[in-house]
Amino acid sequence: MKKISAVIFDCDGVMFDSRQANINFYNHILDHFGLPPMSREEVDYVHSHTAIESVDHVFRGTSWTEEAHVFRLQMDYSPFVRDMIIEPGLKDLLNAIKPRFGLAVATSRSTTIGDVLKWNGLDHYFDIVVSSLDVENPKPHPESVFKILTFFGLRPDQAVYIGDSAVDYKTATAAGVHFVSFGNKDLDTPFKTRSMTEMVAILAAIENHTHHSPQRRRDR
Repeated sequence: MKKISAVIFDCDGVMFDSRQANINFYNHILDHFGLPPMSREEVDYVHSHTAIESVDHVFRGTSWTEEAHVFRLQMDYSPFVRDMIIEPGLKDLLNAIKPRFGLAVATSRSTTIGDVLKWNGLDHYFDIVVSSLDVENPKPHPESVFKILTFFGLRPDQAVYIGDSAVDYKTATAAGVHFVSFGNKDLDTPFKTRSMTEMVAILAAIENHTHHSPQRRRDR
């Protein structure tokens, strides 16, 4: 039996439904420069990339990219934090697993992750939070996960990463940690769920070397 000692969470799409917050944030920047709102493709992109990458992407082909980065850093993010919806059951899960596991966040967010966690009363749960500002190589490079493993003194097979995007999947795979797909049945992992309430059972399934989870059976 492999003992899982740490659980790593992605932020957007896992701990929070932040899609509308991201839409509002980047559309606000675009509107400041008189540009139209994001396309569907751009919305999908900013959901799983860093703020620097996202601004570069949505302002590609314009002459305002540098100015947009300056404006972004000057913005008050608190109105957009309020647009984020905490995942049902998240706090119950954290309360249940914190006595047993080291808890961490590996996110593509930069300056905003601290405010997001504090606003929602989550900051005290996590032993380490790694944002895109804390690494030289953001996701899907595995540096953020390696940093967490080093912090806890763990091997890759002792940690689980919970993510919702292909970027998260590539990050976990490159780091060699177990991966749970949250709300995305298309990612190539045997461990999938749409609910925080199933996560304890999934962690037990990973430890017991099974290749089944309650959600995977329901998706068939």
